[in-house]
Amino acid sequence: MATKEELQAQADQEIEDAKPLYKQINNERLEFDDADYAQAKIDLGNSKWEAQQFGYIQARQEAYGSIGDQLDMQFKDLLNDTTTWKDHIAQVKSDNPKPS
Repeated sequence: MATKEELQAQADQEIEDAKPLYKQINNERLEFDDADYAQAKIDLGNSKWEAQQFGYIQARQEAYGSIGDQLDMQFKDLLNDTTTWKDHIAQVKSDNPKPS
């Protein structure tokens, strides 16, 4: 897992590699000034950090499936004396670990 500083360095390099960047003001295309580039680097660094720290949440939510599907798994597990639901949840957590 990358540190915040490492992610910020990646973001800085990505912005540098993407130059020139432009903004639209009053239908006029202007290149970013130094303050715009500095803010773009901060914003991208923060975005990378948040994705690393909290991206697992959305990934887990998508992988879990609907509540209805989970309840159906639990019901079938009760009927068949299986652990399908428990195994599914464990696999989702394993595939999308929470950062330490």
